[in-house]
Amino acid sequence: MKAINKTEVQEMLDRFKGKEVYLHLETTNGAYASHFGNKGVNVGAYIRNAKLTYTEGKIEGTPESYRIGLKSELGWVYAEGLREWEIFEQKLLVAGHDAEGRLMVAFQLSETPFE
Repeated sequence: MKAINKTEVQEMLDRFKGKEVYLHLETTNGAYASHFGNKGVNVGAYIRNAKLTYTEGKIEGTPESYRIGLKSELGWVYAEGLREWEIFEQKLLVAGHDAEGRLMVAFQLSETPFE
């Protein structure tokens, strides 16, 4: 993956706008939280192949932490802490990793289901 290019990611969000797409959204600090004197709380969220048609898609933020939001008729879905991206097999893959390279957030869109 490469550092986010805000303009290119926005172009991809615009390309998917108004189409039925599949969303994969995952956040975690997993077992990482317990490495800090057991004071951390493990948190995470996971959704895969949720069908969504959005009317507005935006990327905002800075290279240290971007966020992407999608507005549908039912409300908003968003992810933050994003820093890297790529296009793979016509899928938009965006992620954020911690300083040790561990996945903290994944945000992916595709016109076909994720396997």
